[in-house]
Amino acid sequence: MDYKAAFRDALDRIHAEGRYRVFADLKRHRGEFPRATWTRPDGQEQDVVVWCSNDYLGQGQNPVVLDAMHKAIDEAGAGSGGTRNISGTTHYHVELEAELADLHGKEAALLFTSGYVSNEASLSTLYRILPGLIIFSDELNHNSMISGIRAGGRDQRRVFRHNDLDHLESLLAAAPADAPKVVAFESVYSMDGDIADIRGTVALAKKYGAMTYLDEVHAVGMYGPRGAGVAERDGVMAQIDIIEGTLGKAFGVMGGYVAADSVIVDAIRSYADGFIFTTSIPPALAAGAVASIRWLKEHNEVREAHQARAAALKARLAKAGLPVMPSVSHIVPVLVGNPVHCKLISDILLSDFGIYVQPINYPTVPRGTERLRFTPSPSHTDGMMDHLADALESLWTRCNIKRVGGVAA
Repeated sequence: MDYKAAFRDALDRIHAEGRYRVFADLKRHRGEFPRATWTRPDGQEQDVVVWCSNDYLGQGQNPVVLDAMHKAIDEAGAGSGGTRNISGTTHYHVELEAELADLHGKEAALLFTSGYVSNEASLSTLYRILPGLIIFSDELNHNSMISGIRAGGRDQRRVFRHNDLDHLESLLAAAPADAPKVVAFESVYSMDGDIADIRGTVALAKKYGAMTYLDEVHAVGMYGPRGAGVAERDGVMAQIDIIEGTLGKAFGVMGGYVAADSVIVDAIRSYADGFIFTTSIPPALAAGAVASIRWLKEHNEVREAHQARAAALKARLAKAGLPVMPSVSHIVPVLVGNPVHCKLISDILLSDFGIYVQPINYPTVPRGTERLRFTPSPSHTDGMMDHLADALESLWTRCNIKRVGGVAA
C-alpha cells in the first residue's frame, strides 16, 4: 500500500471541499490586547486586530495574572515534575482546586491539562463508576463531550435534539427506571451563541432520577456575579451535580477542571486515565489561573462591559445588513453558508484590512452553515467595530455573496 498517497488523498479531499485549515502566524502584544503582529507567508510583518480569540476578557494580558506567573516561575521553576500521582502535585495545584471549588460552591474540584481532557476523561470515567449508566447528550455538545461519551459507553447513550426538553423527557421516560442516568449539556453553545434552559433541564433530570453534568467552558469568568457561569447567573448552580470548565478562555491561561461533591471528584481522580497518566500543568499556569479567578470574582464590571461590547457589535453588523445569526450570548456569528467564500472573506480581511477572524467550517459546524465567529472583548473599541463593519459590508459585495432570505449564499 502507498501510505503517503492515502494521506495525500485525505488532504486533497479537504482542499477540494474548500475547508483546508491554514493557521495564521501571530504574536500578541503584551498589554495591547486585541492587537497582534501577523507574519505573512512572505515573511513580512503586519499589525492586526484579533477578533476571534477565546481569551474573551483579555485576561491573558492582565498584569495581575502575569505577575503571579512570573512569581511562580521564580519560586518553583518551569514544569510540574510529572503526573499528579508521581511528583506533579504542587501547592499551586492544590490552591487552584480550592479556588475553583469556591467559585462554583462545590466541595472539591479536579484539575486537568485542558477542557477537552476534562470532558473526555470525566464523562468516560462515569461509565466505569456507574455500571449500566445511560448518558443523555445534547446533539450540539462539544466534540470533547461526545468523545468521552463514546469512549465510555457507545451503546449506552441517548442524543436529544438541541435544547429540546420535550425530546429529552421522552428519552428519559423511555429509559429503564432503575438505570443510572446523567444528562450532559452545555450552558453556552459557542458556535451559535445560544444558551441552554438550565433550570428546566435540572428539573427534568431530578424528575427521572438523573444526575446533571454541565459544561460551562464558554461561560466561566463571564456570567454570574462572581463569574462562575450561567448556572450561577440563573441561580441554579447548587443543583448541578458536576460542573466542567476551562482555564483557557475567559481566565486567560490553560487547563480544564470539574467541580462537584468531594466523593464524586475523588472517584473521578481515582479512575480517570486522562488524569492519572498525564503530566500536570506547570505551576506558573496554576498560579496565573488562581490570580485570574480571584480578580474576576471581584470585578463584575468587566463582565458588564463585555456584554455591552457584544451587543454593540451585533447592532453595528445588523445595521450594515449583514446576516448576524441569532445569539443571546457574547458570541457574534455571521453566516456565510459556503466554505470557499468563508475562507476567502477571512483571507481578505486579514491581508487587506488587518482583521483576523478564522473561518468556521465543517466539521465544527454543519455543512451549509459556515460562518465567521466574532468574539468582541471589553478592549475592542468603537473604532475597531466601525472598521470591521465597513470591511465586511464591502466584502459582501466584492466576494459576490448574495443574501437570500437573510442567508448568505
